[in-house]
Amino acid sequence: MLYPSIDKLLNIVDSKYILIHVASIRSKQILANRHLQMKEAEYVNKKELGRALEEIEKGFVKIKK
Repeated sequence: MLYPSIDKLLNIVDSKYILIHVASIRSKQILANRHLQMKEAEYVNKKELGRALEEIEKGFVKIKK
């Protein structure tokens, strides 16, 4: 099962395409800088893309419209 679920994320972001675009940018930032918004033990996911989606769900990543 994926965490966070796509249904929760689509309540935050209007479009799947925007969600994937923002998550991919954030995951590349995490990979390049190793800068995390939460403590590493608080993440459910081990990979950068999953961690980026968790940050979007928690509200650490703001999406401009």
